[in-house]
Amino acid sequence: MKIIVPMAGRGSRLRPHTLTVPKPLIPIAGKPIVQRLVEDIAKVAGENVDEIAFIIGDFGVEAEKSLMKIAESLGAKGTIYVQDEPLGTAHAIKCAEDSMQGDVVVAFADTLFKADFKLDTNSDGVIWVKKVDDPSAFGVVKLDDYGFITDFVEKPKEFVSDLAIIGIYYFRSAEKLMEEINYIISNDIKEGGEYQLTRALENLRQKGAKFSLGKVDDWMDCGNKNATVETNGKVLKYEAEAMSHFPSSAEIENCMIIPPCFIGENVKIKNSKIGPCVSLGNNTVVINSNIDNSLIQENTVIDHGNLSNSMIGNSAHYYGVAREISLGDFSVLDFLSKGEN
Repeated sequence: MKIIVPMAGRGSRLRPHTLTVPKPLIPIAGKPIVQRLVEDIAKVAGENVDEIAFIIGDFGVEAEKSLMKIAESLGAKGTIYVQDEPLGTAHAIKCAEDSMQGDVVVAFADTLFKADFKLDTNSDGVIWVKKVDDPSAFGVVKLDDYGFITDFVEKPKEFVSDLAIIGIYYFRSAEKLMEEINYIISNDIKEGGEYQLTRALENLRQKGAKFSLGKVDDWMDCGNKNATVETNGKVLKYEAEAMSHFPSSAEIENCMIIPPCFIGENVKIKNSKIGPCVSLGNNTVVINSNIDNSLIQENTVIDHGNLSNSMIGNSAHYYGVAREISLGDFSVLDFLSKGEN
């Protein structure tokens, strides 16, 4: 089996945190979003993953190296493809056409999920869905009495279903999917100005393909700061037992740590209360602070911070007062030198 991961989006809703790091490589509870995604898919698939193909934008050499390491950690070959223009979900998959062979899982790296089922590889395809309150913002599916999909509808203006497609798909034949994608692109069939995967799925369904559902217990978004902080907290709770042991390189002095929390390598914490639902990345220093429900990345310094529902990037410095903040990589916010407490 292969996993195809379109992830070329700019992540503009998560700025400033995506100005220097692509969104799928932002760590959640100590692991990049995309790593968690492919690991969870491998568990659900229940079989070996031969190749992971990443469809990226201009991410740079270091990001590409990180993606190759993620593939290698699952014993898979890593492949990089570049999507130069944001022309839609079907176009993104088209960019990885050389890897679209045999059975594949296509997973857009915008989301994480929690599920407890095994993939039905006897179907022509499986579409992961979750009930939502406002389906107008999503592609949705309609079902027949036997639980098979009868329609794919992209962002319906009127209610047709509350089963939203979360961006993860299984296809028994990648070649058949590529036939439909190539058809809609060569005939310039667009919806909303883009080539949509739902159009290719609907064409396959009309030709007799049977798609079943993969229902998830939880669908966790990483689209903006608040959603990402919330997802970090959920993942920490799901993995509370694994997060209960901190690395021996961490220096924790005169502190209260309220689980669940992730503490990275070489983290230093002094005279502080941390948690619940806090992630502190490698080499971060926290002094005289009170932090809960927050996501702090690597090599960052926080002094006199009283933070909640906050996200701070890599190599940032925060010296300050009580507030909810979103501070990007290499930023400095200093209230102490101005005489504030």
